[in-house]
Amino acid sequence: MSPDDLKTLVRTVPDFPAPGILFRDVTTLIGHGAGFAACIGHLAERTAAAGAEALAGMEARGFIFGAGAAARAGLGFLPVRKPGKLPVPTIGVDYALEYGQDRLEIDPTAVLAGQRIAIVDDLIATGGTALAAADLLRQAGAVVTHAFFVIDLPDLGGADRLRAAGLTVDALMQFPGH
Repeated sequence: MSPDDLKTLVRTVPDFPAPGILFRDVTTLIGHGAGFAACIGHLAERTAAAGAEALAGMEARGFIFGAGAAARAGLGFLPVRKPGKLPVPTIGVDYALEYGQDRLEIDPTAVLAGQRIAIVDDLIATGGTALAAADLLRQAGAVVTHAFFVIDLPDLGGADRLRAAGLTVDALMQFPGH
């Protein structure tokens, strides 16, 4: 299945989480066996072509797509977690959300110095979470040059923010609007 075919499997939910928002729901894509497998295949090919030695995904849907792509490409996977979820000493980074702050953490011993790690997530909107993940991985010694997404919402400018921070951004599909 092509990325255009996969785009038809993404459900649009109007007015969620607030009036005027068109929520792009990947649940229907994940639930479609052939579509999900094709999506993982596309991500695995692209991350391997970028020279990634491992993939990192942010909680929670980044785990689904990142771990699947890593397994398909024969690469390791590094979960980028919400605070307090890892049983070992962590490093973390706080980052701004539209209405507040959040934090991401990793086990720094899971990163080898100079390891080329690509970020994988379901969707890029404003880019805050992906920028924080890239910063955190770099603090741990990784070389982070690429970020891969299933969906880009270009009107929100996240991909441009990542490019401005030195990341190459690749998404399987784009949806206009919010």
